[in-house]
Amino acid sequence: MSFDDVVRSALDTLPPHIAAALRNVAVVVEDENTEDPDLYGLFDGIPLTEGGPVPGELPNRIAIYRRPLEADFPDEDELRDEIRITVLHELGHYFGLDEGRLSELGYE
Repeated sequence: MSFDDVVRSALDTLPPHIAAALRNVAVVVEDENTEDPDLYGLFDGIPLTEGGPVPGELPNRIAIYRRPLEADFPDEDELRDEIRITVLHELGHYFGLDEGRLSELGYE
């Protein structure tokens, strides 16, 4: 299974009520973050708790970074698990959760 497929699978296995709440957000796979090459993922946008982007603005964006994840998790099963955690972590930011709450939930 390719990296992109694992990210897609993480999104496809979201509980229905979570998946239904996703709107105006793009999830993309990139090689790495140029400002912080060790970063696994990044939410860029306005969380839903703050109203999200208004019509006409660019959608929220979640980037999942391939290179640091593959470098830190050479085992395929561990990589798959960490990709899922990263996707859920960044979706948590989309829904307005802060780092403390994400840590409590096990998505650090």
